[in-house]
Amino acid sequence: MAKLEAKTKENPRLEQNILSDGRVSLYLEYYLGREQTPILDKDGNQVYYSTGAMAGKPKFSVKHNRRKENLNLYLMDKPRTPIERQTNKETLELALKIRAEREQEFKENTLGYRLKKERNINFLDYFQSYIDSYTKKDIRMLEGVLKRFKDFLSENYVEYAQVIKPEQLTKDMMAEFVEYLQSKSVGEGAKGYYQRFKKVIHYAIDKEVMLKNPCKGVTCKVDDQMLRKDVLSNDEITALLQTTYTGQNPEIRRAFIFCLYTGMRHCDVVELKYRNVDYSNRLLRFEQLKTKGKSASSGVVIPLNDGLLKLIGESKEKDDFIFILPSHTMCNKALKRWVARAGIDKHITWHCGRHSFAVNILNNGANIKTVASLLGHSGLKHTEKYTRAVDELKQKAIDSLPELKL
Repeated sequence: MAKLEAKTKENPRLEQNILSDGRVSLYLEYYLGREQTPILDKDGNQVYYSTGAMAGKPKFSVKHNRRKENLNLYLMDKPRTPIERQTNKETLELALKIRAEREQEFKENTLGYRLKKERNINFLDYFQSYIDSYTKKDIRMLEGVLKRFKDFLSENYVEYAQVIKPEQLTKDMMAEFVEYLQSKSVGEGAKGYYQRFKKVIHYAIDKEVMLKNPCKGVTCKVDDQMLRKDVLSNDEITALLQTTYTGQNPEIRRAFIFCLYTGMRHCDVVELKYRNVDYSNRLLRFEQLKTKGKSASSGVVIPLNDGLLKLIGESKEKDDFIFILPSHTMCNKALKRWVARAGIDKHITWHCGRHSFAVNILNNGANIKTVASLLGHSGLKHTEKYTRAVDELKQKAIDSLPELKL
């Protein structure tokens, strides 16, 4: 028989009963409270406790009032075939949905209570208000996914393009949204957007703005072992170093070159201070913002050569920032102009500097464990995608030779 895992605070609760024909009948049981009736003796007088902690207090009989509602839904007690199991699953899902709706009605009618999800809430406005109060550094991703979701609705659900209530988000809609994200953002970009979207959904559920999670069972799968972003070759890095132009931001130039030769992320390089530099031992020590407080491998130590020390400059006040950079968006725009001036026909973002560093030092013979340590990876899983990129570069190099005709 199917096992129901009803929560003790649910009212009504979904219950089941085995019928004589082998079916399992599903019904709802409402708890309506309890009644206390004084216990009287044969003469009609109140009976009192005579001993113990309750001595002298009147005795009452307690009656718990319950009411049942038959749903006319039935499960197969021992499903044997995939079709029978699927039928049971669908029937149970329907029963749970009805139970949730009945609880809503019951609370409204008996307690004057109404879940927030029934209010006139526009999920798009709710999403925006979530962003407005958000303080973490991945806020740009949240803003991006809201824009993607609005574009998705405009293209696929025109009736919801301006207003969509939380309960109108369905599992099928979420599956289509994931496909849309994958068509617009390759690789981990789509996955990152969907993770942020689910963060808002979970928040709405926690605040009782939504009753059911439409994202449950809908995943955004990507090949984590494939490097999808462009990387700069050693020759292209040389071309970039040799390219300067009027109006170029020297701090952005200096910082990106530093990332190309250390593999640091933008969020980490922008936080670097002179206290992170050990000049005597020629080392750079810092905590990765992405994994700080979450991983034992968040600390990174990078050896510094003469070129990197020159980029850093002379020791100043320990709490001074090494690089004074504008926003991430402005850095990427400046980088795009720089790459174009260097004659490089690739889509290069700031994070491509990190990828380029890993691929190039692996291509030059570095050990994968060494690369993982320099990048601050806790294991080799995330580093292995760079070895695949190196293998592809080697294959392209072989394929570039003149055709061998024997």
